[in-house]
Amino acid sequence: MDTPRPLNLIAELTYRCPLRCGYCSNPLDWASVRDGLDSDAWGRVMHEAAALGAIHVGLTGGEPTLRPDLREIVAHAAAANLYPHLVTAGTLIEPAGLDPLIEAGLRSVQLSIQDSDPAASDAMAGTESFERKLAFARAVRARGLPILLNVVVHRGNVDRVDAIIALARELDVERLELANVQYYGWALLNREALLPSRAQLERARLRVEAARAESARPEILIAIPDYHRERPKPCMGGWGQKMLLVDPSGRVLPCHAAADLPGLEFWRFGERSLAECWGEAPGMNAFRGEDWMQEPCRSCSERARDHGGCRCQAFALLGDAAATDPACGLAPDRSAILAARDAAEGDGIRPIRHRATSAS
Repeated sequence: MDTPRPLNLIAELTYRCPLRCGYCSNPLDWASVRDGLDSDAWGRVMHEAAALGAIHVGLTGGEPTLRPDLREIVAHAAAANLYPHLVTAGTLIEPAGLDPLIEAGLRSVQLSIQDSDPAASDAMAGTESFERKLAFARAVRARGLPILLNVVVHRGNVDRVDAIIALARELDVERLELANVQYYGWALLNREALLPSRAQLERARLRVEAARAESARPEILIAIPDYHRERPKPCMGGWGQKMLLVDPSGRVLPCHAAADLPGLEFWRFGERSLAECWGEAPGMNAFRGEDWMQEPCRSCSERARDHGGCRCQAFALLGDAAATDPACGLAPDRSAILAARDAAEGDGIRPIRHRATSAS
């Protein structure tokens, strides 16, 4: 099998974060994953990723602005001819702190805001942060940097889609991403409190359509959660096909949740080259192609499109990473999704269990 070309490098610089979001999809044992790569090591990652074919790097975490060497890491990315994109909560960096990052080559920013309502946003974040986020967004725009606003949509805020869109317009962002919760890590623990009802999602869809008709700016992206669909989402565009992730310790993965799959061997950058970690590690090849597929995936006409769905979701819900993702309407174990969907019907806000925090 020819090794695919990764287009996007996801650089998880640290799992430390001052927020405590109840939908965080980082590993439950995130505190045990130390920041194992210094700025020079990340620089080698950038150059080797570019040699493999990557053109974009998302500098993320956790909270990447906790890294005191972030400017150097951005400079390494730019020197490797990658497009450096910062994914941040926007609470720890002062407006003036953007300037050295821009000088180093930062090209765009994704800012997360938990809600349009200040109190609800702060409650989900687990800390007072809403006003700091708005100030950060305005500082980004004042410097002419493209900004994407990411708002994770869940049961508690999906009925405020109109207000969220209005906030995005006020902040003059290029794109609003209404990102549905991905049910891994803390989000899976909180699924009952987070999963919207079908009626909530339909109302949100209609509001988005109306907003798009009103104005082309910002571009608004929204997708129905796979829990409420008949077809599963493609697994990161295909396991080990387009996305190359390096976690804070240097471990090379197809996605962050893959680290929780038992029996898979992934390699660390520094112990081996990035090309070896990407192309030869047993874990990276475990679900490439179609040979691993069970029925009904093996004979399904959609298998090249959805790749059998998400391997991590199949394991999280069924205990078998090779099983058909139960988000698929043809999955033998579809009941694992249907039961959660049925439980989401009805009204009411349910309590959230918050992620532990670390900003040091």
